[in-house]
Amino acid sequence: MSKKIKSLIIASLACSVLQAQTDTTAKVLDEVVITANKMVQKQSTTGKVISVINKTELERNQGKSLGQILNDQVGLVVNGALNTSGSVQRVYTRGAGSGLTLILVDGIPAYDPSDIDNNFDLNFIPLSSIERIEICKGAQSTLYGSDAIGGVINIITTKNNIARKLNTDIALSAGIFGTTKSSINIFGKVNKLSYELAATDFRTDGFSSAFDSSGKRNFDNDGAKMGTVNASLKYQVNNQLSIKAFGKLSAYKADIDYGAFADNADKINNQTKVAGVSFSVKKNNLQENGYYQYTASTRHYDLLPGGTNDYHSINQVAEYYASFKLLKNITMLAGSEYRYSSMNSLYHDPSWGDSPFNYTAFRQYSVYSSLMYKCDKLNVELGGRYNNHSRYGNNYTYTFNPSYKINNSFRVFGSIATAFKAPSLYQLFDQWSGNKDLKPEKSITYEAGVQHTAAEFQQRLVLFYRNIEDGIDYNYGTYAYFNYNTQKVNGLEYEVSYHPSEVLSITANYTFLSPQESKLSSVTLKDTSYDYSLKIPKHSFNLTAGYTINNHLYFRMGTKYVSSRYDFGGYKLDEYMLVNAYAEYKFNSKVKLFADFQNIGNVQFFETRGYNSTPRYFMTGVLLKF
Repeated sequence: MSKKIKSLIIASLACSVLQAQTDTTAKVLDEVVITANKMVQKQSTTGKVISVINKTELERNQGKSLGQILNDQVGLVVNGALNTSGSVQRVYTRGAGSGLTLILVDGIPAYDPSDIDNNFDLNFIPLSSIERIEICKGAQSTLYGSDAIGGVINIITTKNNIARKLNTDIALSAGIFGTTKSSINIFGKVNKLSYELAATDFRTDGFSSAFDSSGKRNFDNDGAKMGTVNASLKYQVNNQLSIKAFGKLSAYKADIDYGAFADNADKINNQTKVAGVSFSVKKNNLQENGYYQYTASTRHYDLLPGGTNDYHSINQVAEYYASFKLLKNITMLAGSEYRYSSMNSLYHDPSWGDSPFNYTAFRQYSVYSSLMYKCDKLNVELGGRYNNHSRYGNNYTYTFNPSYKINNSFRVFGSIATAFKAPSLYQLFDQWSGNKDLKPEKSITYEAGVQHTAAEFQQRLVLFYRNIEDGIDYNYGTYAYFNYNTQKVNGLEYEVSYHPSEVLSITANYTFLSPQESKLSSVTLKDTSYDYSLKIPKHSFNLTAGYTINNHLYFRMGTKYVSSRYDFGGYKLDEYMLVNAYAEYKFNSKVKLFADFQNIGNVQFFETRGYNSTPRYFMTGVLLKF
């Protein structure tokens, strides 16, 4: 895309913004959060870098998926989010590789032990089930354990402050490519019992996942069908104790071409089942929380010609933690966590027969504690974690995280923290590429930042450096996994929100990444080391302007720029810029119409070499609340 076109798009957005007047729902940098230290607190009382996507923002992105919304956040890249529905989505936080960002659902770790990197499939979470999202960047293993090298993303589905006995939310929408989306959520509170029952359905004919480079082979469209059903019951025993039980079934089928540039009608059929219980006790200065969650996942792939690949995994997580005041200004958090992961798989080839991955498992047990000092201006967190792994033994992490309020407008913060990721079952035990002697990937991250808050203007600047040692890399010479990969990343994140009036909102974010890597496969194959991360852009930028025309009509326009980056094989992916728009009309507090436009300029771009990304897209629908 030429510089003239980029300049024209940015100038057009800027002009529309300056002539308008900000939305009172603009993102602020002092939200109430729970992810920072596993307790409710103002963001200004922690030195951690947290971004919040609230319910209003989620409802104003009805045409997008969860992955697409995360992909617009500062410091995040979700590769696959802009491909056809049902595509694999990988989250990269601050340039950290695949599997180095921990996904939480209501504070509980979510991952698939049968995946090479333990990744959680974002396709399983529909947007309609989410109340808010908290993104906590930087090393977070002290409180959240394995996989939290780049940070954690807490997807919160729990509804709070339910007052009525019966509430119903319904969303119906349709778009191009034969896309339909529907959801119903029924929830309420009867005396001491709160309940929720929700179901979603998504269908699309999609577009070809593989790119037809000749333009003449007439690749077929790759569709998808997705559905979820979830339920929860929460009983408030008394003013201090509450108990919750929950369950969820998610499944989807998708036609995803298995190879780049090739129209292979491969089919995916994935499913996950979740069940669990949790409790919370609040008494004076003591708060206790605990949970147990059981997750069973299956992945089935029909591969041409006639082959199949099946994966089965079980994931169990249990945790207990408590926070209490030691002194007036000092709070202590202490807890323990248990994780159990198991998997098996079977690859069937009609010519070569079966290749089984026999049932195998490992366990992790952790204990951790954190001291938090809080006064009028200074806040300090100091914590540590001990982790015991049934395969490789023990490892430790620590966190030191101070912040200081200079005045009512400026706050500075910083941190030094370590994190780790345990090797996956596949990396340890695969009969062809596994290595039972793998050690955990380990990192240390340094952060420093400043936050400025004024009546109409809010901004945050963060500088960070991360070094990962013993990174797990696949050697294309020996075809096995080894601890060798070393990655160093210098980066910068800048967020700004400007709201000069009650009807205009302008938000922007910019991410700069400067990674350097040395890979085992590069050394073994006598190839040169490289100073880029695969699929990670050096520069990315998002700008959004929202205008409330009157009490009924709202309009938003935005642009996204991503610089060039590299894919596997050293192939360069070109830079691109997209323009999106959204409009909604509220008839009243119960009925709202919306229209979502993506890639208005129909720009052709690629997130993965050989696979199409979304062309011009439109969806419209209605939200009903009763």
